[in-house]
Amino acid sequence: MRKIVLAAAIATSALGLAACEQAAETAEGATDAMAEGADAAVNATADAAEGAGDAMAEGAGEAGAMVEGAADATTEAAGDAASATGEAVDGAAADVKEAAEGAAAKAEDMMKGDSE
Repeated sequence: MRKIVLAAAIATSALGLAACEQAAETAEGATDAMAEGADAAVNATADAAEGAGDAMAEGAGEAGAMVEGAADATTEAAGDAASATGEAVDGAAADVKEAAEGAAAKAEDMMKGDSE
């Protein structure tokens, strides 16, 4: 009877050891799968960050070109406005000169009329 009990205890221990070994292998497989998943996630995050950085750099280049274009357009518009203002001032000066000459001529005519 002792031999049977001893054999049963040995068999139970062997089954427990086999179950622990299988559980350890399963845990190791799960750990490996989790590590691979973490590596894939890190790689995907790095790729996404690199892509975002590239897109931001490209966008910054485009924004710089737009700012440069706007500055050129503003400079050109300011030059056009200055030219138009100069022409308007010249025209107004000519009109004032003509009006002044006309007023002076009328004043002379009036003075001649008073003296006659």
